[in-house]
Amino acid sequence: MREGVEWDRKAWALLFVLSGNMLLDALEVSAVLPALTPLSAGFAVTPLDAQWVMSGFALGFALLLVPGPHLAARVGRKELYLGAMLVFAVASVVAGLTDSLGVLVATRLVKGFCAALTAPAGLAIIVSVFDGPARRRAVSVYSLFGAAGFTSGLLLSGVLSANDWHWTFLFPAPVALVLFAAGLRVIPRAPAAPPPPLGKAVLRDGSLLRAGFGAAALNGTYIGLMLLVTTQLAHLAPWQLALALLPASLPLVLAAPHGARLVRRFGTARLIAAGALCSVAGNALYLARPDPEPYATAVLPVLLLVEAGFVLSFVALNLQATATVPADLRAAAVPVYQTFVQLGSVVALPLVALLLTTGGPRAAMALVTAAAAVGAAVALTGLRTTTTGKVPS
Repeated sequence: MREGVEWDRKAWALLFVLSGNMLLDALEVSAVLPALTPLSAGFAVTPLDAQWVMSGFALGFALLLVPGPHLAARVGRKELYLGAMLVFAVASVVAGLTDSLGVLVATRLVKGFCAALTAPAGLAIIVSVFDGPARRRAVSVYSLFGAAGFTSGLLLSGVLSANDWHWTFLFPAPVALVLFAAGLRVIPRAPAAPPPPLGKAVLRDGSLLRAGFGAAALNGTYIGLMLLVTTQLAHLAPWQLALALLPASLPLVLAAPHGARLVRRFGTARLIAAGALCSVAGNALYLARPDPEPYATAVLPVLLLVEAGFVLSFVALNLQATATVPADLRAAAVPVYQTFVQLGSVVALPLVALLLTTGGPRAAMALVTAAAAVGAAVALTGLRTTTTGKVPS
């Protein structure tokens, strides 16, 4: 879409189809949290054993992010996107009907594979279709849907899991099928092309690596804390747990549209460092007293501090990841950065579960706080560089 051209209904339809998939991907992460306790009871396992349902999705996501653009270049973005969406719907049906924990974890792995194929392809389609101010507007909408997905997952799962946890994993199927049908009509077809080069320059880019490590620490410690709090509040009904966790997601939804404005004013490095320090403060506060009661003075301040880290650094991390990467390598750099994000969850969830089982909440929180401190140290090194204020247009 050229600059200055009014958006027509087809442009909006394309954007909402691609953004709807982004919402589904984020929703898949948070929806497991309210379902974790009833799911564990249904399979007669501990919630810490059931965390593999969360880890499976993150692992599948991480494994195919880097190869995804290469596959899209060979078979076509539209074909890969729609094929992955269809498999996502089928996996959701199987996940919602199964009574086997092994099958459920396997479907989550498959859905992670699909998310790794659709997320970069969807963003690539947006970048290729929209230009100038229209592109920035489209990416803002796309990012907002992603931020809203986590909150939506909590609320929907809180309602559905109160009835039967199977519905939590089944309800994405019809949504995915609707997006598939709409995508057939609105997603433009692009010819196969040479795969984007990865290049050593991408892997040696200091800005990208700092953003990647920072995002991995932020995401990993966040999801580790969510697992800990969820297990400690297992006595709550699913809808009550969803409301209890809401302060850890809703502020980002409200702040995401203003992220670019904050970056223009303060620069990426300052926001990333401030966000990392907020995460450390929140986790350290809970380490001092890892007891969820009373909620208002124990858990709530922790969730708000950790969420403040996301509010400050979410957009800044995404922008800084490609700030110094040459334009012809950005298509390869984005999946590398997204892989870092998912690996944070892949590493954190099993370790937190293990420490909760063997050492208790304080041991788990010591790990989470230490990881957050490492992320903050990495973020602070960015303040000393000469390019921290640069962001891509």
